[in-house]
Amino acid sequence: MADDRERTLVPADGGRLRRFGYAVVLLVSSAGGLVLEIVAGRMIAPYVGMSLYTWTAVIAVVLAGFSVGHWIGGLMTEGSLRSCYRRLAWLLLAAAVSAGACLPLIRLIAPLVLGGTGDPILAIVIFTTLLFFLPSLFVGTVSPILTRLAVLEMPERPGVAIGQMFALGAVGSIAGTLLAGYLFLSWIGSTWTVVAVAVSYLVLALGFAAAARLRALETGALAAATGAALLAILLPSQRLAALTPPCLTESDYYCINAIDFTAEAGRPAKLMVIDHLAHGINDRDDPTILHSSYIDLIDVLLPERLGERLDGSDGFDVLFIGGGAYTLPRAWQARYPAARQAVVEIDPAVTAVAEAHFWFDPTGIELRHEDGRLALTRMPPERRFDVIVGDAFHDFSAPPHLVTREFARLLHRRLAPGGFYAQNLIDSSEDPRFLYAFVATFRQVFDRVEVWVDLDQLGAGARSTFLVVAGDAASPRPQLGSARHRWVVWPDEILDPRLATAEVPLLTDDFAPVGRLMRGVLADAP
Repeated sequence: MADDRERTLVPADGGRLRRFGYAVVLLVSSAGGLVLEIVAGRMIAPYVGMSLYTWTAVIAVVLAGFSVGHWIGGLMTEGSLRSCYRRLAWLLLAAAVSAGACLPLIRLIAPLVLGGTGDPILAIVIFTTLLFFLPSLFVGTVSPILTRLAVLEMPERPGVAIGQMFALGAVGSIAGTLLAGYLFLSWIGSTWTVVAVAVSYLVLALGFAAAARLRALETGALAAATGAALLAILLPSQRLAALTPPCLTESDYYCINAIDFTAEAGRPAKLMVIDHLAHGINDRDDPTILHSSYIDLIDVLLPERLGERLDGSDGFDVLFIGGGAYTLPRAWQARYPAARQAVVEIDPAVTAVAEAHFWFDPTGIELRHEDGRLALTRMPPERRFDVIVGDAFHDFSAPPHLVTREFARLLHRRLAPGGFYAQNLIDSSEDPRFLYAFVATFRQVFDRVEVWVDLDQLGAGARSTFLVVAGDAASPRPQLGSARHRWVVWPDEILDPRLATAEVPLLTDDFAPVGRLMRGVLADAP
């Protein structure tokens, strides 16, 4: 009896066309939901970085939105075909508005949320929820209603209709993931990708409004709501420049900016910012001026550890894992023209920005745009380096696969006798648990592992930059200085007891909890 009543709600003709329409709408709306999920990580990266915590928050918030949306959508499946179309029109309009509102909202709430709580993980979750929960919720309501309509078109085979709609939703999600990762972000960036998602939802909403043949009053209300929503988004977007991409270059990996550093340096200079972290300062006229302490230290350590090899005509071999602003390769081009330099930078856009805005000339430098560990694995077995510099960063830390015991063994095999590996690490000044884990891990592979600290940074803040130097021998002197900085090796009599009581894990490919070890750094991040 109930089946007969439901069947009378569906016109006898046009069933195949309606089913096709439901399929298209489900594909587009599901794709839009996943596009927004992928874009969410990129949008918040300039504010909170891109770490395990940010992706966990994004995925959890979006899935929570979908789940609540599915529940609510299920409660809205009853009624006539026309009433379902009407609900879909309003729900898709809400999805469009909430998606578009992310653009001005992110700039409005970032300083309030991220500066208003001492718990970094809680701040990231709140930030992500305020931005992306409602868009996910509203688009999540669509699939239950569409599935019920598809079942009404196939009352004799409801299981087939449900299975088809579930499959189409999954296909749309896959398509959205691929489109966001391989097409939209690369070609139009995150800002205009969000606009495209919002517009697609709006087109679907207007289509259902037309199909529902709304009365004049409701049509006017829908048009007024659409216009008001557009004004509510566009006016603050214009004031906040929310439609202006926040990046000089938005690549497949990062949001990259070049900031004028002339006022701070007292001479023409630029600062490279990747996502929300500084990645190098270059002086326009003198590449040997090194503002960053750890880069200056590596430059000073080089003659200390290689000695006579720098004076010969044969030069030396150096590999940089991570390019950034190419500050040190540029300096060593000028200072050691015989040096054979290779740089592995995963993102070609970083190199392009360094060339276009940071006065980097790649002439004579071997550039490889791939993952650092993969590059080391692919090199000929006999290839060795006198110096390897680890400066690849993923938010505040080196990527987990570049800090493990297995990676240390790979580095050890690639170092020439007497060579050394230098890794820049950011960690807590008071309790650098990631630093302890890194040193304990590399001590299992290298004969000597040193921790260098900037004397001017000691006690100057909650976060410090350390330079870990690993090789087959100690540095000749435990204290070094330059015109800008002073450094000292952390004495073993201080470091060893701390390592013994730190209770940190050895970092392996199977277990490298970098995010957990660096939680204190996130809490003190600006």
